[in-house]
Formats: sequence, C-alpha cells, structure tokens
Amino acid sequence: MIDLRLLRDDPDAVRASQRIRGESESAVDDLLRADEERRAAVQRFEALRAEQKQLGKQMPKATGDEKAALLARTKELSAEVKAAEAAAGQAEQELRRAHLAIPNIVQEGAPAGGEDDFVVLREVGERPQLANPRDHLELGEALRAIDVERGAKVSGSRFYYLTGVGALLQLGLLQLAIAQSVEYGFTPAIPPVLVKPESMEGTGFLGAHASEVYRLEADDLFLVGTSEVPLAAYHSGEILPLDGPLRYAGWSSCFRREAGSYGKDVRGILRVHQFDKVEMFSYCRPEEAAAEHLRLLAWEEEMLAKVEVPYRVIDVAAGDLGSSAARKYDCEAWVPSQGRYREVTSTSNCTTFQARRLNIRYRDEDGRPQMVATLNGTLATTRWLIPILENHQQPDGSVRVPKALQPYVGGKDVLEPR
Repeated sequence: MIDLRLLRDDPDAVRASQRIRGESESAVDDLLRADEERRAAVQRFEALRAEQKQLGKQMPKATGDEKAALLARTKELSAEVKAAEAAAGQAEQELRRAHLAIPNIVQEGAPAGGEDDFVVLREVGERPQLANPRDHLELGEALRAIDVERGAKVSGSRFYYLTGVGALLQLGLLQLAIAQSVEYGFTPAIPPVLVKPESMEGTGFLGAHASEVYRLEADDLFLVGTSEVPLAAYHSGEILPLDGPLRYAGWSSCFRREAGSYGKDVRGILRVHQFDKVEMFSYCRPEEAAAEHLRLLAWEEEMLAKVEVPYRVIDVAAGDLGSSAARKYDCEAWVPSQGRYREVTSTSNCTTFQARRLNIRYRDEDGRPQMVATLNGTLATTRWLIPILENHQQPDGSVRVPKALQPYVGGKDVLEPR
C-alpha cells in the first residue's frame, strides 16, 4: 500500500502516478474521501468513549437528580458508543478497500505508456547467424530433453516433462544460480509453494492478475507463481535488524494459469503452468532501494553471461509494471526461431508498498519503527532453456553446452540428438 501521509500531503503526486500508469485518477479521490471519513468516524468514537469514561468517574459521587440524569445519559451513551464503534469499523474496511485499489507510486524516470513503450537500455552479446534455426521444442525433442506430448497426456496442455539432459540442464542452471547467490551473501531458501490469502494479497498478486493464480478452495490456499510471495511473507509482522540489505534466494516450483496466452507463446515451454525458478529477494532501508535494484540487475546479467546468450535490458514502462513495482527492469534473451527478444528475468523495486501490507519494519537510528523496502529479481528459471538451446544449436541439430553448465551434464561440451 502507498503511504497515506504522501496522499494527504501531495495527492497530485499520486494522481500523476495513476496517469502515467494509465489508471483511474478517481481512485485517488476515493481514497482521500475514505481516509477523511475513517478519521472522522474514529474521532467521534474516541470522543464518545472519553465522555463515557468521564461519566463513569462522576457516577460514584452523584446523588439524587444528578445521579438519575447521569444514569439516563450513560444509557444513551452506551448505544451511541456501540453505533460509533461499528461505524468506525465499517469506515476502516472502506479505507482498506480504497487503499488496496491504488498501485505503488511510479519511480521518477520510469517510461510512460504501456507494454510496448519500454526503453532499451543496452544490448549485450552477438546474435548467432543461423540460416534456418530450429526452435527449442524441435531441438529438445531431438535431444530427448523435452516431452510436451506426454506432459499433455498426463496433465493437459502446457505441461511437459524435462528428461535426460533437459532435466540435468535445468538442475545445473538452478544450482549455478544458487551458487552465485551464496557467493554474494544471499541466504538460500526452499520456501512453501502454498500460501495463505494474506500472503498473496500482501505481495499484490490478488489484484488485476488474480485470474492467473491457482487457488485451492477447499483449503483456502494459493499456489505461488513466484517464491517472491513466501519470501516477502517470511518476515511479515516483524521488525528486522537492518544493518544492510537482508537477501534471500528462493528455489521453488511456480504455478501460473497463463490465461489468455496464444499462438507461438503456447508452443514448447515458453508459457507453461508449472516451472522452476531461483528468485532473489531483498529487504533494505528505503534510501538503499534504488542502488539495491541496480545490484539485482547486475547479478541477473552476470548469470546470463555465464550461459552465453545474447540479451537486452529494458526499462519497463509504467503501465506494465504491475501493482507492487515502482520501477522494473527486464532482461530479454534473443530467441533465434522467433527473431526477437523474450523476457527471461525481471527485477522490481517495490519500495515500501509490500511491507505496508505485510507490516515489515526496521528501527531507525532513533529506535523508531519504519517500513522496509522490498525488491525481487529472477536469477534463473526453466524458460532459460529456450535461449540456451536455440542460441547454441549447430546445423546438425546438436547443441553446444555453455562452459558453466558442462559440469552438470557429465562434462559434455556438445549434446547430440538421440
């Protein structure tokens, strides 16, 4: 949630953020009104409670008509206090609804516009010159690394098996990511992939994209689409000792409904319902968040360099940020069969937005609790197999193995079709 103090002090800044996102400015007015009504309701309740306590102190000393009047007023006041308490509770609920409807404030410098209005910051690496590139599914099937036919037979469309070298490549990729994260001081974590509604809501995944989330209604639990969710909720309701950023690297299976995907995106393993991922997650002081964001991006680029694929870095436009992010950078790897770049990593600075929902704080130099900032970033995921296979393919259908991954496939430098 956004800081209500910012809303009260500078509502135009919140309106400007809504405009650049392409969101409704009227939601800001709704929140202002709900905030005022809640404060008025609370003040009325507290005033009546104070009067009730004062009457309680006067009652033992009163006699005669005075006592009768006090008793009559006490009876009236009891009903008024009860009604005022209910009104304050209702106003609190209305405020929360209005508060949850406002996405994070876009960071200054983020591009305006929607999905196609990103800014390319840099391109890294040389694209391979391939006359007739095979796509990752054709390569993976020839290597007996990917089996979507049996995945569909067992589980339905957009499920798959990784077998043989496919399984080894994914395990090696994720182990490489964990090893790098540990090298830079991250604590590795294998979190639960089923979470309570408050964890999902706290990270902002039950808003506009709730339809993408799998829910187990019988247990009122959600399957996570990223370990960002359990890693963010890990310290919910806590005050953290923050001498510097507190970093975790979560390895988990992830689940997404991918409603609305079509065309080439549903071929192979680009958009699937289940995949594995190593996700970086950082808690830090708000003033450190912008620098921490660039560090996460640098670590993503270091991983991409290790698997030797060409990529570009984009500054995501405001309308494509998602509700929790104030700024987001994506790395997109070159996919030869499509002749275009496709997203393989994303890193977001969520400032204090998630921490307010989850009540995660630290103590400042004066010992006062303050909200932390949270950030996340992809370090490796199943989707990376696509650019790895396609960019390292040979004319005969074999695939060269990046040096960093060779130890995980028995030391092989080339994978041959079987």
